[in-house]
Amino acid sequence: MNLSSRRREEPEINLTSLIDVVLLLLVFFMITTSFVRESKIGIRLPEASSTDTVSVQEEPMVIAVTAQGTYLVNGRLLIDARPETLESAVRKLAGDDPGAQVTISADAEATHQSVITAMDVAGRVGYTEINIATVRQEQAD
Repeated sequence: MNLSSRRREEPEINLTSLIDVVLLLLVFFMITTSFVRESKIGIRLPEASSTDTVSVQEEPMVIAVTAQGTYLVNGRLLIDARPETLESAVRKLAGDDPGAQVTISADAEATHQSVITAMDVAGRVGYTEINIATVRQEQAD
């Protein structure tokens, strides 16, 4: 009787079929991948014209917002800070053609709501070009 244990064979893994499967998956993903081009933004640049045009621009309307939230239209203080009062003053000064420019100048301590209200009123009146004025502070030596 032979009681010696048999020598066990080491298990063998055949990698050939595994490599074939990986290569087939790689080819599949390469073929099915879509290469998307990034969308481009169309920008129309201004062009210079050869004609000499001289346009007379009127003085733009200036709406000033104070730190207390009151409004000045072209330097004239309004009786109160309601949007309706500001709108009537702007409509009166704009006349029939509010297509020009309006400049909003606000104090550094003015609330954002006061500035947004002035911008909203100017937009309701019909101004399409609204400028925000800034003041450069002088540095103390």
